[in-house]
Amino acid sequence: MFRHILTLQQVSRRQISGSVQRQLLNKVPEKQRLFQEVNGMPVHLKGGVSDAVLYRATMGLTVMGTACVIYQLVKAAVPQKKN
Repeated sequence: MFRHILTLQQVSRRQISGSVQRQLLNKVPEKQRLFQEVNGMPVHLKGGVSDAVLYRATMGLTVMGTACVIYQLVKAAVPQKKN
């Protein structure tokens, strides 16, 4: 048990230490240029193919969900015939 506490202390010291972190490339300016250019394309599709796929999947799921809700409402509104 004591060994686990010592290990935890060592790990926590390593995480807080002043080690050099990786420098990440700032992609914000190029994304700003991409989304601000006027090319007649809607902003939700300017990201490329992945945005188009995500948009179409979202619209498909929305239409299917709406159809299911309408079906359930009609099913609940019409009384069932008893045999």
